[in-house]
Amino acid sequence: MICMITVKFTGGARKSFDTDEMILEKSNITINQLIEYLISTKPESTTSFDGKNLLIAVNGIDSSALNGNETILNDNDVINIIPIIHGGTSSRIQLKLFSTNIEIFEMKKTFTFDNTSLNKLRMKFPNLVIQAISSKFLLNKSHIKKIISLSLLAKKHKTMLSKKLETDILLRFAGTTQINYAIEKAGLNSKSSFCIIAIGKKSLLEKLHNELNDGINNTPLRVDNSHFLKKYFKISKKHIDSIDSNFSLEDLLVERSSILT
Repeated sequence: MICMITVKFTGGARKSFDTDEMILEKSNITINQLIEYLISTKPESTTSFDGKNLLIAVNGIDSSALNGNETILNDNDVINIIPIIHGGTSSRIQLKLFSTNIEIFEMKKTFTFDNTSLNKLRMKFPNLVIQAISSKFLLNKSHIKKIISLSLLAKKHKTMLSKKLETDILLRFAGTTQINYAIEKAGLNSKSSFCIIAIGKKSLLEKLHNELNDGINNTPLRVDNSHFLKKYFKISKKHIDSIDSNFSLEDLLVERSSILT
């Protein structure tokens, strides 16, 4: 009996392997072994492939919620490989996932904005997905990208925590399935800074940038929120030390978000 797994490539990984998808006659191997195999067979003429800065989903579930890179891949598994690469300049946080454009705007503390303002912005840009998240819940750009990846994958597999993508994103950053609790803890708050996450066409994101321009913080995500996030999610030093990763806190946060049901 022939065992097979399907490997799907997104973004830069697509260019590295010159294909969107590979079907391999393999199973009962770890993600680490898969990455080693892919690197060994990559065409020499294509762009380099970084086997470390990746988000890897197995059947729509982030591997950090399974057994990380030691996750065993079985017959008929579908593996999505998503490079975690950041675009834009230091003053603009622009990302791309599954051919989808995303921009994160951290707003100045002096910028007046509330839930009414958020709803008006959504009405003005109906073709954008727009959500506001307390900056305290954002660790770094890689953390943001991985959480949004989870929401986009959930949408694709019809397993979202809510009917709306923007609500799913809020719930995952807050680490809860309770919408009111997520809004209270991780939503707009007059006492703390916040970011606006917008998803959609590049031209519309540019218009949104122009709309918000005067209130945008030009040095976003400079505050270290790791202490707050450890306390909020009750992540101890023991938890951190148990993860064999250079990005232990980030991986734990993504794991907490991926196992929400």
